[in-house]
Amino acid sequence: MKRVIVIGGGLGGLSAAIRLAYAGYHITVLEQQAALGGKLQRIELGGYRFDRGPSTITMLHVFQQVFESVGRRMDDYVTFYPLNPGTRNYFADGTTVDLCSDFVLMEAQIAAYSPEDAKQYRSFMKEAAALYQQADQLFMNRLLLSWKDKADVRLLAGLLRIRPWLTLERLLRRYFRHPNTLALFGRYATYVGSAPRTAPSIFAMLAHLELQLGIYGVRGGTYQIVEAFGRLAKELGVTIHTSESVQQITSVNGRITGVVTSKADYKADIIIANGDVLAICKNLLEESKRPSMSNAKISSYEPSLSGFVSLIGSKKTYSQLLHHTVFFPEHYGSEFDDIFQQRRAPQNPAIYICHSGYSEDGMAPAGGSNLFILTNAPYTSPLLNWEQEAESYQKSILTKLEAYGLSGLIDDSEFSAVYTPDQMQKQTSAYRGAIYGISSNTARQTFARPSNQADLKGLWFVGGTTHPGGGTPMVTLSGQLVAEAILSS
Repeated sequence: MKRVIVIGGGLGGLSAAIRLAYAGYHITVLEQQAALGGKLQRIELGGYRFDRGPSTITMLHVFQQVFESVGRRMDDYVTFYPLNPGTRNYFADGTTVDLCSDFVLMEAQIAAYSPEDAKQYRSFMKEAAALYQQADQLFMNRLLLSWKDKADVRLLAGLLRIRPWLTLERLLRRYFRHPNTLALFGRYATYVGSAPRTAPSIFAMLAHLELQLGIYGVRGGTYQIVEAFGRLAKELGVTIHTSESVQQITSVNGRITGVVTSKADYKADIIIANGDVLAICKNLLEESKRPSMSNAKISSYEPSLSGFVSLIGSKKTYSQLLHHTVFFPEHYGSEFDDIFQQRRAPQNPAIYICHSGYSEDGMAPAGGSNLFILTNAPYTSPLLNWEQEAESYQKSILTKLEAYGLSGLIDDSEFSAVYTPDQMQKQTSAYRGAIYGISSNTARQTFARPSNQADLKGLWFVGGTTHPGGGTPMVTLSGQLVAEAILSS
């Protein structure tokens, strides 16, 4: 029986562990935090429950695949429910757009501020669907491990069809003119930690993914996905150790032999690293043992954006909020100059709020709200000291929200906490505190991500830095793809 060590108990690592355990492999998961989940953790403050981490769930079939691949029913472990409308979007001119699958309703909402843009909506959505189809058929569901894989004629033809040189913003401007519509769909670049003006146009597919395939909530909070994966893994015989950090990956003659942790040494035939590829290589492997990922190579990658999170337990409810709500500034886009050029906290960012208590009782005390408030932020930098700035920055964000009518966030909240990029780096070993690993601000970083297979034989990577990319469904899918590659090797 082959021994597999999974470094990190995030969704990607658990996904791979489940599939391999079902095939008879001996699996041990080592998670450095006190609980499974990686960047997705549950936080409870009094009677308020928060998910610290991803909250917008799409591509339901990816999660179903994890359970069905081992002969289980997903509904026996976790319950998803559709959100329609999906996300409410507030613009500085006072108009709103509630994302939904109804073309007529979407056109009417856009027409309220731009009849011209409304006329282009269906054409844009047709292109978004075509981009998703290309990505689904050619990129997302296969690993690109060898030059033969990458030189596949169908893959190269698909790349030409999706025009990797065309940015998301330039594609959007082919259809729309109004700043509201450009912001509405340009924000999809942030789903992969990037900026609309530099991210490739392929990410327009997220409009199809959200508006047509659907956005989902999770009964009990998004962390229930972690709990479901953890429960299934244990049923299949996976051994899980939390509060145990890996300090070194060991090898002999170009093949991995195991890991050294803060508590023990483990032998292994295969290691699956569910963490940031750059951090894993830099911190756990000697440079001589990773020739394709030298320190210079690591430094050449641009990290994705990070995030500044406020968790607010409010005694009030707010009619402005749905489960997901975004407040856009008057000039959307300046935050990316702050983040990627100036390396400073954005002065006028879009503000995202997840209020899961909107959809189900028990997430907050009666009459209260559990608010996860996120703004994009730079990856860690000596130019920004969050210990000094976090309190004042949180106040500036809450002040902006109070101007939208969300009163009492500063003075009347029962609970308040912040989570900074520095904390993310420390707690999850995310390279420079980046949420999505590397950015997708160039075609190279989008379509030529670090490989799922390392220089060392027996070492594999899953997670947002590697293929097929960042986001909750993608990291889950990476675990399935790597497990299948191991089983077929």
